[in-house]
Amino acid sequence: QVQLVESGGGLVQAGGSLRLSCAASGISFSTYSIGWYRQAPGKQRELVARISKRGSITYLDSVKGRFTISRDNAKNTVYLEMNSLKPEDTAVYRCNADQDGLGLIIYWGQGTQVTVSS
Repeated sequence: QVQLVESGGGLVQAGGSLRLSCAASGISFSTYSIGWYRQAPGKQRELVARISKRGSITYLDSVKGRFTISRDNAKNTVYLEMNSLKPEDTAVYRCNADQDGLGLIIYWGQGTQVTVSS
């Protein structure tokens, strides 16, 4: 079965850091584009960062310079390093696996809560 399991969320003070992990199983990991999305209460879901199967990376403007996405294909894992966290970063963060980046075959994890206190 396909599984995406997020971990690393929690409660942190503004200015602090967290590293989220998305561990995948049941897919040919290296063929998937992997994205991190977040959704806060009352707001629409937004793409935070994405790393393609070839390693190209995009970021949401508001996290540029603070967040870093990376992938370790040997471990079937994608990371999101989050630094200088702000209260507006508070959200449920979910990872998304998109086969070949085509938007046709996609999987979602259950999500991990990130809460940043002021």
